Amino acid sequence: MRELVVLGTASQVPTRHRNHNGYVLRWDEEAILFDPGEGTQRQMLMAGLAVTPLKRICITHFHGDHSLGLPGVLQRISLDKVQHPVTVHYPAEGQEFYDRLRHATSYWDNADIRAAPAGGAIFETETPAGRLTALPLSHSLPTYGYRLAEPDTRRMVAAKLADHGIAGPAVGELQRTGRLGDVTLEQVSEPRPGQTFAFVMDTGLCDNVYALADGADLLVIESTFLDEDAELAAMVGHLTAAQAGKVAAESGVRTLVLTHFSQRYPDADLFREQAGRHFDGDLVLAEDLMRVPVPPRR
Repeated sequence: MRELVVLGTASQVPTRHRNHNGYVLRWDEEAILFDPGEGTQRQMLMAGLAVTPLKRICITHFHGDHSLGLPGVLQRISLDKVQHPVTVHYPAEGQEFYDRLRHATSYWDNADIRAAPAGGAIFETETPAGRLTALPLSHSLPTYGYRLAEPDTRRMVAAKLADHGIAGPAVGELQRTGRLGDVTLEQVSEPRPGQTFAFVMDTGLCDNVYALADGADLLVIESTFLDEDAELAAMVGHLTAAQAGKVAAESGVRTLVLTHFSQRYPDADLFREQAGRHFDGDLVLAEDLMRVPVPPRR
């Protein structure tokens, strides 16, 4: 199971139909929560998600619509007595805000919550799901985007194994060692490209937006403004729908998810229209409680 569960799609101000931000990436046995805005705990309930599977929480920056839901989620993790550690990533420069949110109220804190702040020009860590990279973006306070990249592997080909008379436990030995007698792993397998997920929020256009999006199978990206407000978007450190579409097209993205819509626009279809002028791949206009599958392997 690899899918994105959208919990909220509003920007600074929620609406009747759009909650503040919140996104859960379900990646096999991993579950990662991105940018838990206010109301995330309830949105998870509405989406049929428990906090128990969460292994990691990634916060792009400490504006309220991206982080005010963190205290409730952490307290629920403690209440449910989640047995495994939960790692929280966030901009290191925002340590003061993290500390406040971590203990925003009194509660029985019996969960293993591990802080792992991201800092510098690049932050990388290996996870069971793949390499998680955080890169700084261009916003009004320290902000990081995230990229999860599964390593490339090889897929065994049954016909090629049969041609070389390899079966049973010998297949596992060949996978472990890379060679069995005169037969190499490359002779009986084919490349299995890893999948990549990218998450870009609250930023003006910059090189790291493209670095995060490069070749992503699934890109979740803010498109707060429409073209007519491009000057305002640049001034406050946000993207337009057209810019998001161009980034996806130029970066070779397969599925583009637009989100983080300003409440000033009554017709959300305009975001799809303006992004679609540049991107002709699979384009999704995010709605609260929507589920978006990670596309099949290339």
